[in-house]
Amino acid sequence: MSLSPYTPPEELYWELFEAVQLSDIFPDSKTFVDCVPKRPAEEILKEFYEKVKQSDFDLEDFVHDNFELPPEPKPIKIPENLSLEERLHFQWDLLRREPDKEVTDSSLLPLPYPYVVPGGRFREIYYWDSYFTMLGLKVSGKVELIASMVDNFAHLINTVGHIPNGNRSYFLSRSQPPFFAKMVELLAEVSGDEDIMKKYFHEMLMEYVFWVEGEAEIQLPGKRHKRVIRLDEDALLNRYFDEEATPRAESFREDIELSETTRRYPEKVFRNLRAACESGWDFSSRWLYDPMELNSVQTVAIIPIDLNVLLSETERILIYVGKLIGEDKLVGRMEKKRRNRIEGMNRYCWDEERGIFLDYHIKFKERVDRPSLAMLYPLWAGTATAHQAGKVIQYVEKHFLKPGGLVTTNIHSGQQWDAPNGWAPLQWIGFEAFWNYGRRDLAMELANRWTRLNEQVFERTGKMMEKYNVEDLSLEAGGGEYPVQDGFGWTNGVYLALKERMKT
Repeated sequence: MSLSPYTPPEELYWELFEAVQLSDIFPDSKTFVDCVPKRPAEEILKEFYEKVKQSDFDLEDFVHDNFELPPEPKPIKIPENLSLEERLHFQWDLLRREPDKEVTDSSLLPLPYPYVVPGGRFREIYYWDSYFTMLGLKVSGKVELIASMVDNFAHLINTVGHIPNGNRSYFLSRSQPPFFAKMVELLAEVSGDEDIMKKYFHEMLMEYVFWVEGEAEIQLPGKRHKRVIRLDEDALLNRYFDEEATPRAESFREDIELSETTRRYPEKVFRNLRAACESGWDFSSRWLYDPMELNSVQTVAIIPIDLNVLLSETERILIYVGKLIGEDKLVGRMEKKRRNRIEGMNRYCWDEERGIFLDYHIKFKERVDRPSLAMLYPLWAGTATAHQAGKVIQYVEKHFLKPGGLVTTNIHSGQQWDAPNGWAPLQWIGFEAFWNYGRRDLAMELANRWTRLNEQVFERTGKMMEKYNVEDLSLEAGGGEYPVQDGFGWTNGVYLALKERMKT
């Protein structure tokens, strides 16, 4: 449960919020919830109730009179005639934000240290994006910025009880793929200081507790609580979830309209949409009963292989640090949890016949026939056996390796986390997966294809994109609820990290 005193926009502005979000004032629903009020919300709402009854009331004028629109980032001067790699070292300054000042009734959760945002409409820090951004910051030698971002995430854990999707009040009900322990491990590595692992032990443990909340009360197979599912006596696995079952504030109109296209209870649709956002894969056929229909979203019924691999990594790191600080009882419990989790993933998510890892459906009690790049996570983390890795790599090389890199799935659903799109974080996961299990030739081929695509699109557009079309290199990526964004934090980070590895 969130410990935050921050109130999201839909609860601050009530009917005003609905009126704006259901209007056409802003093409992007995220714009209004990122606006900064010019005076206390209570005063704005009181005036709205008074003026809305008047015949000449203009909602758009009222909004512009009472709110400041999200500011555009200030341009920076970048020297000319640089390679893309050289240019991206400067680009961090464009995406860097200084410590926030608290503004009453703003949706922004103020962070005490500098940080990097993805870019475009994403004006705040994002949780899982930041790990892949840090990979590039490492190459750029910006260790202090990595440290300040880790400190910001620790601050969020200590103030709101977990790391939200991003530092916005409307994101408080959900998190994102849990990379915090991996960030701490990365910071310790680049700093050459193992004591850093001890420094953040409390916060890593707190975040882990957020993900496994309620596990002790779930004694019978089939029972679930929030993000935890008991499948059998030993297998406690995790799913994505959201504390709320309402339309997302930042996609309010889109969610309302989608809910009107289905006979399901709207609350079920809303929670499943939100849970898909927690996955970071919003949206993908992975989460859909009918891969072509977003209104069939069923995220909370699915045990994702990637989430459970990430939690096994958190457990591994907690075991390591627990040994350093002499927490023997905790180490023993965590070793058993990690062993059971890996065995559970193998039991429920490994398809021996096809030789791939798949997500598992809680209600249907079967693996979900939606092969995706999530199958590479056990190889990235090193939890796959050599037999499993060989099978997975063979399958991915045959079905997922495209001219521009790895495609996310092979389903053309119109959703952005499906074909024909490739995403930077999954290229890195794939690169490391191939590298870890002896296919360094394939890792280098992937790195070459992806970085070349980044360079070609940059030459055409002058931008680094959020996602790329890896199937047809002459076309831009598409799908999703908003236009393709440029910036772009994790693309820059993975590009720099891959270019660095290609030199070895």
